[in-house]
Amino acid sequence: MTAPGEGEAPLGPPPDETPPVLALTGVSKAFGAVQALRGVSLHLYAGEAHALAGENGAGKSTLVKTLAGVHRPDTGQVLLDGQPVEFNSPADAQQAGVAVIYQEPTMFPDLSVAENIFIGRQPKLALGRIDRKTMHERAAELFKRLGVALDPEQPARGLSIADQQLVEIAKALSRDARVLIMDEPTAALSGNEVARLFNVVKALREQGCALLFISHRLDEIFELCQRVTTLRDGAWIASEPVRGLTHDDLIRRMVGRDLDNLYPKQETQVGEVALKVARLTREGVFTDVSFEVRRGEIVALAGLVGAGRSEVARAIFGVDRWDAGSVEVNGRRLPVASPTAAMSAGLALVPEDRRQQGLVMDHSIERNIGITGLKALRRGPVISRTAERDRARDWAVRLQLKFNRLSDAVNVLSGGNQQKVVLGKWLSTEPDVLIIDEPTRGIDVGTKAEVHRLLSQLAADGLAVLMISSDLPEVLGMADRVLVMQEGRIVAEIPRERATEESVMTAATGRAS
Repeated sequence: MTAPGEGEAPLGPPPDETPPVLALTGVSKAFGAVQALRGVSLHLYAGEAHALAGENGAGKSTLVKTLAGVHRPDTGQVLLDGQPVEFNSPADAQQAGVAVIYQEPTMFPDLSVAENIFIGRQPKLALGRIDRKTMHERAAELFKRLGVALDPEQPARGLSIADQQLVEIAKALSRDARVLIMDEPTAALSGNEVARLFNVVKALREQGCALLFISHRLDEIFELCQRVTTLRDGAWIASEPVRGLTHDDLIRRMVGRDLDNLYPKQETQVGEVALKVARLTREGVFTDVSFEVRRGEIVALAGLVGAGRSEVARAIFGVDRWDAGSVEVNGRRLPVASPTAAMSAGLALVPEDRRQQGLVMDHSIERNIGITGLKALRRGPVISRTAERDRARDWAVRLQLKFNRLSDAVNVLSGGNQQKVVLGKWLSTEPDVLIIDEPTRGIDVGTKAEVHRLLSQLAADGLAVLMISSDLPEVLGMADRVLVMQEGRIVAEIPRERATEESVMTAATGRAS
Protein backbone atom coordinates (compact mmCIF):
# COMPACT_ATOMS: atom_id res chain seq x y z
CA MET A 1 0.00 0.00 0.00
CA THR A 2 1.39 3.39 -0.94
CA ALA A 3 1.39 5.94 1.85
CA PRO A 4 -0.51 9.14 1.07
CA GLY A 5 1.79 12.08 0.57
CA GLU A 6 1.87 15.25 2.58
CA GLY A 7 -0.49 17.88 1.28
CA GLU A 8 -3.22 15.53 0.08
CA ALA A 9 -6.71 16.26 1.40
CA PRO A 10 -7.69 14.18 4.42
CA LEU A 11 -10.53 11.76 4.10
CA GLY A 12 -13.91 13.42 4.54
CA PRO A 13 -16.96 11.68 5.96
CA PRO A 14 -18.66 8.95 3.95
CA PRO A 15 -21.78 10.25 2.16
CA ASP A 16 -24.16 8.83 4.78
CA GLU A 17 -22.36 10.41 7.75
CA THR A 18 -23.19 13.67 9.47
CA PRO A 19 -20.49 16.37 9.77
CA PRO A 20 -17.84 15.80 12.43
CA VAL A 21 -18.54 16.84 16.01
CA LEU A 22 -15.11 18.47 16.24
CA ALA A 23 -12.59 19.18 13.51
CA LEU A 24 -9.33 20.93 12.78
CA THR A 25 -8.77 22.31 9.28
CA GLY A 26 -5.37 23.46 8.09
CA VAL A 27 -4.10 24.22 11.60
CA SER A 28 -0.51 25.45 12.06
CA LYS A 29 1.21 26.31 15.31
CA ALA A 30 4.75 27.57 15.95
CA PHE A 31 6.69 28.18 19.16
CA GLY A 32 9.43 30.60 18.18
CA ALA A 33 11.45 28.98 15.42
CA VAL A 34 9.97 25.53 16.08
CA GLN A 35 7.03 24.67 13.80
CA ALA A 36 4.99 22.21 15.87
CA LEU A 37 2.03 21.82 13.47
CA ARG A 38 1.98 22.42 9.73
CA GLY A 39 -1.46 22.63 8.13
CA VAL A 40 -2.95 19.71 10.06
CA SER A 41 -6.55 18.57 9.59
CA LEU A 42 -8.51 16.11 11.71
CA HIS A 43 -12.19 15.07 11.83
CA LEU A 44 -13.80 13.44 14.90
CA TYR A 45 -17.21 11.80 14.45
CA ALA A 46 -19.85 10.78 16.97
CA GLY A 47 -19.73 7.09 17.82
CA GLU A 48 -16.21 6.62 16.46
CA ALA A 49 -12.81 6.05 18.07
CA HIS A 50 -10.15 7.88 16.08
CA ALA A 51 -6.46 7.15 16.71
CA LEU A 52 -3.72 9.78 16.53
CA ALA A 53 -0.40 8.17 15.61
CA GLY A 54 3.10 9.54 15.25
CA GLU A 55 6.56 9.45 16.75
CA ASN A 56 7.52 11.53 19.75
CA GLY A 57 7.88 15.10 18.52
CA ALA A 58 5.43 14.58 15.65
CA GLY A 59 3.03 17.21 17.02
CA LYS A 60 0.48 15.03 18.82
CA SER A 61 0.67 16.90 22.14
CA THR A 62 0.35 20.29 20.44
CA LEU A 63 -2.69 19.07 18.50
CA VAL A 64 -4.32 17.80 21.71
CA LYS A 65 -3.64 21.08 23.49
CA THR A 66 -5.14 22.97 20.57
CA LEU A 67 -8.34 20.91 20.77
CA ALA A 68 -8.36 21.37 24.57
CA GLY A 69 -8.06 25.15 24.43
CA VAL A 70 -4.53 25.33 25.86
CA HIS A 71 -3.07 26.64 22.56
CA ARG A 72 -4.68 28.79 19.91
CA PRO A 73 -3.78 27.97 16.28
CA ASP A 74 -1.68 30.48 14.33
CA THR A 75 -3.55 29.59 11.15
CA GLY A 76 -6.49 27.33 10.35
CA GLN A 77 -9.73 26.72 12.20
CA VAL A 78 -11.34 24.66 14.91
CA LEU A 79 -14.88 23.62 13.94
CA LEU A 80 -17.64 22.49 16.31
CA ASP A 81 -20.60 20.88 14.54
CA GLY A 82 -19.28 22.42 11.32
CA GLN A 83 -19.14 25.97 12.71
CA PRO A 84 -15.91 27.89 13.45
CA VAL A 85 -15.19 28.24 17.16
CA GLU A 86 -12.42 29.77 19.24
CA PHE A 87 -11.26 28.10 22.44
CA ASN A 88 -9.45 30.80 24.40
CA SER A 89 -8.95 28.58 27.43
CA PRO A 90 -9.49 25.00 28.60
CA ALA A 91 -12.70 26.17 30.25
CA ASP A 92 -14.03 27.19 26.82
CA ALA A 93 -13.27 23.72 25.45
CA GLN A 94 -14.88 22.02 28.45
CA GLN A 95 -17.98 24.14 28.07
CA ALA A 96 -18.16 23.06 24.44
CA GLY A 97 -18.04 19.41 25.50
CA VAL A 98 -14.35 18.60 24.97
CA ALA A 99 -12.58 16.66 27.74
CA VAL A 100 -9.02 15.32 27.99
CA ILE A 101 -8.19 12.18 29.99
CA TYR A 102 -4.49 12.20 30.74
CA GLN A 103 -2.19 9.25 31.42
CA GLU A 104 -1.87 10.19 35.11
CA PRO A 105 -4.87 12.26 36.25
CA THR A 106 -4.55 14.94 38.90
CA MET A 107 -7.03 14.45 41.72
CA PHE A 108 -7.74 15.84 45.18
CA PRO A 109 -6.66 12.85 47.30
CA ASP A 110 -8.47 13.87 50.48
CA LEU A 111 -11.83 14.30 48.74
CA SER A 112 -14.19 11.48 47.89
CA VAL A 113 -14.65 10.08 44.39
CA ALA A 114 -17.98 11.92 44.04
CA GLU A 115 -16.48 15.19 45.28
CA ASN A 116 -13.72 14.91 42.68
CA ILE A 117 -16.30 14.38 39.94
CA PHE A 118 -18.43 17.38 40.91
CA ILE A 119 -15.74 19.68 42.30
CA GLY A 120 -16.98 23.26 41.99
CA ARG A 121 -20.38 22.04 40.72
CA GLN A 122 -21.81 20.19 43.72
CA PRO A 123 -25.62 20.01 43.96
CA LYS A 124 -26.84 22.27 46.76
CA LEU A 125 -29.52 22.24 49.42
CA ALA A 126 -31.06 25.24 51.12
CA LEU A 127 -28.62 27.73 52.65
CA GLY A 128 -25.93 26.59 50.19
CA ARG A 129 -25.16 23.27 51.86
CA ILE A 130 -23.88 20.47 49.60
CA ASP A 131 -26.51 17.86 48.77
CA ARG A 132 -24.28 14.81 49.30
CA LYS A 133 -27.07 12.28 48.78
CA THR A 134 -27.85 13.62 45.30
CA MET A 135 -24.15 13.96 44.49
CA HIS A 136 -23.51 10.31 45.41
CA GLU A 137 -26.56 9.15 43.45
CA ARG A 138 -25.45 11.05 40.34
CA ALA A 139 -21.93 9.63 40.62
CA ALA A 140 -23.33 6.11 40.97
CA GLU A 141 -25.45 6.67 37.84
CA LEU A 142 -22.35 7.74 35.90
CA PHE A 143 -20.42 4.63 36.94
CA LYS A 144 -23.43 2.47 36.03
CA ARG A 145 -23.45 4.13 32.62
CA LEU A 146 -19.75 3.26 32.26
CA GLY A 147 -20.36 -0.31 33.44
CA VAL A 148 -17.88 -0.16 36.33
CA ALA A 149 -18.19 -0.63 40.08
CA LEU A 150 -16.68 2.25 42.02
CA ASP A 151 -17.88 3.55 45.39
CA PRO A 152 -18.68 7.29 45.07
CA GLU A 153 -18.06 7.78 48.81
CA GLN A 154 -14.55 6.31 48.98
CA PRO A 155 -11.62 8.73 49.23
CA ALA A 156 -9.59 9.31 46.08
CA ARG A 157 -6.35 8.65 47.96
CA GLY A 158 -5.18 5.15 47.18
CA LEU A 159 -7.10 4.75 43.92
CA SER A 160 -5.15 3.02 41.18
CA ILE A 161 -4.26 4.97 38.03
CA ALA A 162 -6.93 2.96 36.20
CA ASP A 163 -9.63 3.95 38.70
CA GLN A 164 -8.48 7.58 38.65
CA GLN A 165 -8.94 7.59 34.87
CA LEU A 166 -12.48 6.24 35.28
CA VAL A 167 -13.24 9.03 37.75
CA GLU A 168 -11.97 11.55 35.16
CA ILE A 169 -14.17 9.97 32.48
CA ALA A 170 -17.17 10.17 34.83
CA LYS A 171 -16.33 13.83 35.48
CA ALA A 172 -16.29 14.48 31.73
CA LEU A 173 -19.67 12.79 31.29
CA SER A 174 -21.08 14.84 34.17
CA ARG A 175 -20.20 17.91 32.08
CA ASP A 176 -22.02 16.41 29.06
CA ALA A 177 -18.76 15.90 27.18
CA ARG A 178 -19.27 14.97 23.54
CA VAL A 179 -15.58 14.55 22.71
CA LEU A 180 -13.14 12.54 24.86
CA ILE A 181 -9.42 12.80 24.17
CA MET A 182 -7.44 9.97 25.77
CA ASP A 183 -3.69 10.66 25.87
CA GLU A 184 -1.66 7.45 26.42
CA PRO A 185 -4.33 6.13 28.83
CA THR A 186 -2.96 2.58 29.01
CA ALA A 187 0.75 3.28 29.59
CA ALA A 188 0.58 2.62 33.35
CA LEU A 189 -2.17 -0.03 33.35
CA SER A 190 -2.08 -3.80 33.76
CA GLY A 191 -3.64 -6.12 31.18
CA ASN A 192 -6.91 -6.48 33.11
CA GLU A 193 -7.13 -2.71 33.62
CA VAL A 194 -6.60 -2.11 29.90
CA ALA A 195 -9.39 -4.58 29.07
CA ARG A 196 -11.75 -2.80 31.47
CA LEU A 197 -10.87 0.60 29.99
CA PHE A 198 -11.50 -0.70 26.47
CA ASN A 199 -14.96 -1.92 27.54
CA VAL A 200 -15.68 1.58 28.86
CA VAL A 201 -14.47 3.18 25.61
CA LYS A 202 -16.64 0.84 23.53
CA ALA A 203 -19.66 1.70 25.71
CA LEU A 204 -18.99 5.43 25.22
CA ARG A 205 -18.78 4.93 21.47
CA GLU A 206 -22.16 3.19 21.49
CA GLN A 207 -23.56 6.16 23.43
CA GLY A 208 -22.45 8.54 20.67
CA CYS A 209 -19.23 10.02 22.07
CA ALA A 210 -16.44 10.96 19.69
CA LEU A 211 -13.10 9.66 20.94
CA LEU A 212 -9.54 10.62 20.07
CA PHE A 213 -7.18 7.86 21.23
CA ILE A 214 -3.40 8.34 21.45
CA SER A 215 -1.16 5.35 22.07
CA HIS A 216 2.29 4.10 21.09
CA ARG A 217 0.90 0.56 21.33
CA LEU A 218 -0.14 -0.22 17.77
CA ASP A 219 -2.10 -3.33 18.78
CA GLU A 220 -4.43 -1.10 20.83
CA ILE A 221 -5.06 1.18 17.85
CA PHE A 222 -6.01 -1.78 15.67
CA GLU A 223 -8.23 -3.29 18.36
CA LEU A 224 -10.11 -0.16 19.42
CA CYS A 225 -10.20 2.41 16.64
CA GLN A 226 -12.06 2.80 13.36
CA ARG A 227 -9.88 5.54 11.86
CA VAL A 228 -6.34 6.76 12.32
CA THR A 229 -4.62 10.06 11.55
CA THR A 230 -0.84 10.01 11.30
CA LEU A 231 1.45 13.00 11.92
CA ARG A 232 5.15 13.25 11.09
CA ASP A 233 7.37 16.22 11.96
CA GLY A 234 4.27 18.33 12.63
CA ALA A 235 2.72 17.60 9.23
CA TRP A 236 -0.41 15.64 8.38
CA ILE A 237 0.46 12.41 6.55
CA ALA A 238 -2.79 10.45 6.31
CA SER A 239 -6.30 10.00 7.71
CA GLU A 240 -7.75 6.63 6.82
CA PRO A 241 -9.82 3.68 8.03
CA VAL A 242 -7.95 1.25 10.25
CA ARG A 243 -9.52 -1.70 8.46
CA GLY A 244 -7.24 -2.69 5.61
CA LEU A 245 -4.10 -1.24 7.22
CA THR A 246 -1.27 -3.38 8.52
CA HIS A 247 1.19 -2.63 11.32
CA ASP A 248 3.89 -2.12 8.70
CA ASP A 249 1.70 0.38 6.80
CA LEU A 250 1.18 2.45 9.92
CA ILE A 251 4.83 2.32 10.96
CA ARG A 252 5.86 3.43 7.46
CA ARG A 253 3.59 6.47 7.69
CA MET A 254 4.85 7.33 11.18
CA VAL A 255 8.58 7.15 10.50
CA GLY A 256 8.74 7.80 6.74
CA ARG A 257 10.67 4.60 6.12
CA ASP A 258 10.46 0.84 6.55
CA LEU A 259 11.63 -0.55 9.88
CA ASP A 260 13.00 -3.83 8.62
CA ASN A 261 14.20 -4.89 12.04
CA LEU A 262 12.59 -3.55 15.19
CA TYR A 263 14.67 -5.98 17.27
CA PRO A 264 18.20 -5.83 15.77
CA LYS A 265 19.77 -8.47 18.01
CA GLN A 266 23.45 -9.02 17.26
CA GLU A 267 25.32 -12.24 17.83
CA THR A 268 27.82 -11.60 20.63
CA GLN A 269 30.72 -13.34 22.31
CA VAL A 270 29.50 -14.12 25.82
CA GLY A 271 32.25 -13.56 28.39
CA GLU A 272 32.78 -13.93 32.11
CA VAL A 273 30.17 -13.28 34.79
CA ALA A 274 29.77 -9.55 35.44
CA LEU A 275 26.76 -9.64 37.80
CA LYS A 276 26.03 -12.41 40.27
CA VAL A 277 22.94 -12.35 42.49
CA ALA A 278 22.72 -15.11 45.10
CA ARG A 279 19.63 -15.94 47.17
CA LEU A 280 18.59 -12.30 47.41
CA THR A 281 15.58 -11.82 49.69
CA ARG A 282 13.54 -8.90 50.89
CA GLU A 283 10.80 -10.00 53.23
CA GLY A 284 7.33 -9.66 51.73
CA VAL A 285 8.67 -8.49 48.35
CA PHE A 286 10.93 -11.16 46.76
CA THR A 287 12.52 -14.39 47.95
CA ASP A 288 15.62 -16.42 47.14
CA VAL A 289 16.39 -14.67 43.83
CA SER A 290 19.55 -16.02 42.17
CA PHE A 291 20.95 -15.46 38.67
CA GLU A 292 24.02 -14.38 36.72
CA VAL A 293 24.52 -11.99 33.81
CA ARG A 294 27.64 -12.33 31.66
CA ARG A 295 29.45 -9.79 29.55
CA GLY A 296 27.96 -9.58 26.06
CA GLU A 297 24.62 -10.93 27.26
CA ILE A 298 21.14 -9.41 27.49
CA VAL A 299 19.12 -11.14 30.19
CA ALA A 300 15.44 -10.21 30.52
CA LEU A 301 13.42 -10.24 33.73
CA ALA A 302 9.84 -10.97 32.65
CA GLY A 303 6.62 -11.43 34.59
CA LEU A 304 3.30 -9.84 35.41
CA VAL A 305 2.93 -6.45 37.08
CA GLY A 306 3.65 -6.90 40.79
CA ALA A 307 5.91 -9.93 40.33
CA GLY A 308 8.80 -8.07 41.98
CA ARG A 309 11.05 -7.38 38.98
CA SER A 310 11.64 -3.65 39.59
CA GLU A 311 12.07 -4.27 43.32
CA VAL A 312 14.88 -6.74 42.61
CA ALA A 313 16.58 -4.19 40.34
CA ARG A 314 16.33 -1.47 43.00
CA ALA A 315 17.79 -3.79 45.64
CA ILE A 316 20.69 -4.83 43.40
CA PHE A 317 21.58 -1.18 42.81
CA GLY A 318 21.26 -0.37 46.50
CA VAL A 319 18.20 1.87 46.37
CA ASP A 320 16.30 -0.55 48.65
CA ARG A 321 17.70 -2.76 51.41
CA TRP A 322 17.67 -6.52 51.21
CA ASP A 323 17.39 -8.88 54.19
CA ALA A 324 19.46 -11.81 52.95
CA GLY A 325 21.64 -12.90 50.05
CA SER A 326 24.42 -11.16 48.15
CA VAL A 327 25.23 -9.16 45.01
CA GLU A 328 28.61 -9.29 43.27
CA VAL A 329 29.88 -7.18 40.37
CA ASN A 330 33.03 -8.53 38.71
CA GLY A 331 33.59 -10.67 41.80
CA ARG A 332 33.34 -7.70 44.17
CA ARG A 333 30.67 -8.11 46.83
CA LEU A 334 28.48 -5.04 47.30
CA PRO A 335 27.33 -3.69 50.66
CA VAL A 336 23.62 -3.46 51.42
CA ALA A 337 21.76 -0.32 50.33
CA SER A 338 24.64 1.67 48.86
CA PRO A 339 24.06 3.09 45.36
CA THR A 340 27.44 4.84 45.64
CA ALA A 341 29.20 1.51 46.09
CA ALA A 342 27.18 0.02 43.23
CA MET A 343 28.22 2.84 40.88
CA SER A 344 31.86 2.53 41.96
CA ALA A 345 31.74 -1.19 41.19
CA GLY A 346 30.45 -0.54 37.66
CA LEU A 347 26.66 -0.78 37.99
CA ALA A 348 24.20 1.58 36.27
CA LEU A 349 20.41 1.68 36.71
CA VAL A 350 18.00 3.25 34.21
CA PRO A 351 14.73 3.29 36.25
CA GLU A 352 11.22 2.61 35.01
CA ASP A 353 9.94 6.11 35.83
CA ARG A 354 12.36 8.38 34.00
CA ARG A 355 10.50 11.57 34.94
CA GLN A 356 10.34 10.94 38.70
CA GLN A 357 13.44 8.82 39.27
CA GLY A 358 15.72 9.23 36.27
CA LEU A 359 15.82 12.96 35.54
CA VAL A 360 15.71 16.37 37.18
CA MET A 361 13.04 17.68 34.85
CA ASP A 362 13.65 21.42 35.21
CA HIS A 363 17.44 21.07 34.85
CA SER A 364 19.27 21.24 31.54
CA ILE A 365 20.17 18.36 29.25
CA GLU A 366 23.88 18.90 29.97
CA ARG A 367 23.36 18.99 33.74
CA ASN A 368 21.30 15.77 33.71
CA ILE A 369 23.89 13.89 31.65
CA GLY A 370 26.75 15.21 33.76
CA ILE A 371 25.21 14.61 37.18
CA THR A 372 26.61 11.05 37.48
CA GLY A 373 30.17 12.23 36.79
CA LEU A 374 30.62 15.32 38.91
CA LYS A 375 34.04 14.24 40.20
CA ALA A 376 35.37 13.92 36.66
CA LEU A 377 33.91 17.34 35.75
CA ARG A 378 35.34 19.17 38.76
CA ARG A 379 38.10 21.66 38.16
CA GLY A 380 39.30 22.62 41.61
CA PRO A 381 36.32 23.51 43.83
CA VAL A 382 33.87 24.10 40.93
CA ILE A 383 32.26 22.10 38.13
CA SER A 384 33.67 22.97 34.69
CA ARG A 385 30.78 24.09 32.49
CA THR A 386 32.93 23.44 29.43
CA ALA A 387 33.68 19.87 30.48
CA GLU A 388 30.02 19.32 31.35
CA ARG A 389 28.89 20.62 27.97
CA ASP A 390 31.50 18.59 26.06
CA ARG A 391 30.44 15.41 27.85
CA ALA A 392 26.77 16.08 27.10
CA ARG A 393 27.47 16.96 23.45
CA ASP A 394 29.41 13.73 22.97
CA TRP A 395 26.54 11.58 24.25
CA ALA A 396 23.91 13.64 22.43
CA VAL A 397 25.68 12.81 19.17
CA ARG A 398 26.22 9.15 20.02
CA LEU A 399 22.57 8.68 21.02
CA GLN A 400 21.20 10.79 18.13
CA LEU A 401 19.41 13.06 20.58
CA LYS A 402 16.98 15.57 19.07
CA PHE A 403 17.22 18.91 20.88
CA ASN A 404 17.49 22.65 20.35
CA ARG A 405 20.16 23.64 22.93
CA LEU A 406 22.02 21.57 25.50
CA SER A 407 21.07 24.25 28.02
CA ASP A 408 17.35 23.53 27.48
CA ALA A 409 15.48 21.83 30.33
CA VAL A 410 14.79 18.14 29.70
CA ASN A 411 11.06 18.71 30.28
CA VAL A 412 10.80 20.25 26.79
CA LEU A 413 12.04 17.03 25.15
CA SER A 414 9.84 14.24 23.83
CA GLY A 415 9.55 11.07 25.89
CA GLY A 416 11.93 9.16 23.63
CA ASN A 417 14.58 11.86 23.87
CA GLN A 418 14.18 12.01 27.66
CA GLN A 419 14.90 8.29 27.72
CA LYS A 420 18.06 8.91 25.68
CA VAL A 421 19.19 11.53 28.21
CA VAL A 422 18.79 8.99 31.03
CA LEU A 423 20.80 6.48 29.01
CA GLY A 424 23.48 9.07 28.31
CA LYS A 425 23.62 9.97 32.00
CA TRP A 426 24.42 6.37 32.95
CA LEU A 427 26.45 5.23 29.94
CA SER A 428 28.79 8.18 30.49
CA THR A 429 29.89 6.42 33.71
CA GLU A 430 31.26 3.59 31.50
CA PRO A 431 29.53 0.82 33.48
CA ASP A 432 30.21 -2.92 33.28
CA VAL A 433 26.58 -3.81 34.04
CA LEU A 434 23.52 -1.90 32.83
CA ILE A 435 20.17 -2.53 34.51
CA ILE A 436 17.42 -0.99 32.39
CA ASP A 437 13.79 -1.06 33.54
CA GLU A 438 11.10 -0.78 30.81
CA PRO A 439 13.55 0.67 28.23
CA THR A 440 10.93 1.64 25.64
CA ARG A 441 7.78 2.33 27.67
CA GLY A 442 5.97 5.40 26.35
CA ILE A 443 8.23 6.00 23.35
CA ASP A 444 7.42 5.76 19.67
CA VAL A 445 8.24 2.90 17.36
CA GLY A 446 11.10 4.68 15.58
CA THR A 447 12.88 5.59 18.81
CA LYS A 448 12.12 2.10 20.13
CA ALA A 449 14.14 0.61 17.27
CA GLU A 450 17.01 3.02 18.06
CA VAL A 451 17.04 1.99 21.74
CA HIS A 452 17.02 -1.69 20.79
CA ARG A 453 19.90 -1.12 18.38
CA LEU A 454 21.84 0.66 21.11
CA LEU A 455 21.27 -2.13 23.66
CA SER A 456 22.36 -4.72 21.11
CA GLN A 457 25.51 -2.74 20.33
CA LEU A 458 26.31 -2.28 24.02
CA ALA A 459 26.10 -6.04 24.54
CA ALA A 460 28.27 -6.61 21.48
CA ASP A 461 30.82 -4.24 23.03
CA GLY A 462 30.98 -6.42 26.13
CA LEU A 463 28.46 -4.79 28.47
CA ALA A 464 26.27 -7.05 30.63
CA VAL A 465 22.63 -5.97 30.31
CA LEU A 466 19.79 -6.85 32.68
CA MET A 467 16.55 -5.71 31.00
CA ILE A 468 13.17 -5.57 32.72
CA SER A 469 10.27 -5.36 30.29
CA SER A 470 6.52 -5.94 30.23
CA ASP A 471 6.60 -5.90 26.40
CA LEU A 472 6.74 -9.58 25.46
CA PRO A 473 7.82 -9.04 21.83
CA GLU A 474 10.67 -6.89 23.19
CA VAL A 475 11.69 -9.63 25.62
CA LEU A 476 11.62 -12.30 22.93
CA GLY A 477 13.33 -10.10 20.36
CA MET A 478 16.21 -8.83 22.51
CA ALA A 479 17.00 -11.34 25.27
CA ASP A 480 19.58 -14.12 25.21
CA ARG A 481 17.90 -15.61 28.27
CA VAL A 482 14.55 -14.91 29.92
CA LEU A 483 14.16 -15.12 33.70
CA VAL A 484 10.47 -15.27 34.60
CA MET A 485 9.32 -13.97 37.99
CA GLN A 486 6.07 -14.85 39.67
CA GLU A 487 5.05 -13.58 43.13
CA GLY A 488 8.58 -12.55 44.08
CA ARG A 489 10.39 -15.67 42.89
CA ILE A 490 12.20 -16.69 39.73
CA VAL A 491 10.14 -19.62 38.48
CA ALA A 492 11.71 -20.27 35.08
CA GLU A 493 14.85 -19.63 33.04
CA ILE A 494 14.23 -19.90 29.30
CA PRO A 495 17.00 -19.70 26.67
CA ARG A 496 16.41 -17.55 23.59
CA GLU A 497 15.83 -20.49 21.25
CA ARG A 498 13.00 -21.86 23.42
CA ALA A 499 11.41 -18.58 24.50
CA THR A 500 7.89 -17.99 23.18
CA GLU A 501 4.98 -15.85 24.36
CA GLU A 502 3.25 -19.03 25.51
CA SER A 503 6.23 -20.35 27.50
CA VAL A 504 6.87 -17.01 29.21
CA MET A 505 3.21 -16.39 30.08
CA THR A 506 2.73 -19.97 31.28
CA ALA A 507 5.54 -19.45 33.79
CA ALA A 508 4.45 -15.91 34.72
CA THR A 509 0.93 -17.03 35.57
CA GLY A 510 2.07 -19.93 37.71
CA ARG A 511 1.06 -22.67 35.29
CA ALA A 512 4.58 -23.97 34.66
CA SER A 513 4.96 -27.69 35.01
